[in-house]
Amino acid sequence: MNAIQSQTREIPSHQGHSVRVKGYVQAIRDLGNIAFLVIRDAVGTVQAVVEQPEALQLAKTLSQETVVDLEGTVVAQSKNKEFEISVTRLKILSTPAETLPVEISKTVKVDALALNTMLDYRPITLRNEKARAIFKIEAELCAGFREFLGSERFVEIHSPKIVSTGTEGGANLFPIDYFEKKAYLAQSPQFYKQIMVGVFERVFEIGPVYRAEQHDTTRHLNEYISMDFEMGFIESEQDLIALQTKLLSYMLERVAQKCEHELSMFQTKVPQFQTIPQLKLSEATELLATKLGWTRSDVDLDPEGERLLCQYFQKETGCEFVYITHYPASIRPFYAMPVTGDPGEPVLSHSFDLLFRGLEVTTGGQRIHSYQMLIESMTNRGLNPEEFNDYLQCFRYGMPPHGGLAIGLERLTKQLLGLPTVKLASLFPRDINRLTP
Repeated sequence: MNAIQSQTREIPSHQGHSVRVKGYVQAIRDLGNIAFLVIRDAVGTVQAVVEQPEALQLAKTLSQETVVDLEGTVVAQSKNKEFEISVTRLKILSTPAETLPVEISKTVKVDALALNTMLDYRPITLRNEKARAIFKIEAELCAGFREFLGSERFVEIHSPKIVSTGTEGGANLFPIDYFEKKAYLAQSPQFYKQIMVGVFERVFEIGPVYRAEQHDTTRHLNEYISMDFEMGFIESEQDLIALQTKLLSYMLERVAQKCEHELSMFQTKVPQFQTIPQLKLSEATELLATKLGWTRSDVDLDPEGERLLCQYFQKETGCEFVYITHYPASIRPFYAMPVTGDPGEPVLSHSFDLLFRGLEVTTGGQRIHSYQMLIESMTNRGLNPEEFNDYLQCFRYGMPPHGGLAIGLERLTKQLLGLPTVKLASLFPRDINRLTP
């Protein structure tokens, strides 16, 4: 009878049957006439007991991370309810050329690694169960994003990442050699999202974006994954907020269902909510100054202000998210829709940020859909509309009221899991100091 091809997590369902497992030797315990192996595959680990003479002789030559193919019978351990494999056949598929530079079999040791060490040996440290769990969770967040928006009539698009101009007038751009032309890595799919609203009405994209950030902090990356959507025929930014509230609830519920084991490693609780509190930026700064001891005088929030606001609303409402709306138009991109206000008062915008556990994870808002208004906004900021001719085509020939947002995947994951830095939520992070591995 042929052995059942099995992953480690499926082993308990095959008690008494012969199984075949392929994976890495994570740990070895040689007791002379018996050896115990911990075999790791993509989903977990299982203990294999080797007593058969030929297999035992081979087992004694193994080292950590040796790749093996084994067969054996699934049996229940006598001391607990775990299951193990009594090995009948063992084959080596690949032998490491060197010993491991860092210990990856024990999560407590991986957690204790210095960040640079963790990242320098990233191809190896990602094999640790807890390190890789982060990216299983990210995969489910992306799957939930796609699934929910697909059910809401959104069409997935894939926009260029090599562009001729910046979405925000040239700030924080990475220039690249593009034959004899000037080109840049895309800061955002923003222009293309808006163009495609004129085609499909509702679009979304999951893809990398590039920001030439000069900061080396726990919240900054120079390449990250942006989860964007844009939708037409909206009344205001409130339509976007309402949709994102449902979207986030769906994404997080999916993670709770699909990643229970992975979440348990981080001892985190997935937020549950029906609504998310919101307040205007001016109200937020007043609350911070009068009740929360925040003394910064800038028009925007700093990390401390974001943290204090989230703590306050978590205590007052039980919600770990909070929307901040109506940012000054002067600190938003030229395409942000201005709020009609009193003459002489600072011009605000129909824009917002979403804070989660003390960190901004989303920026969005209603966009300007009038061609003439866009031209005026560009001109007022010293931009040359002729440099944006391709983008302006769709507005020249009619666009509906629309808006959208972008969620930073790594930031959302960092906050959900309580990671000390966003770099741990990036497979191979790129920051001002790191270009490898």
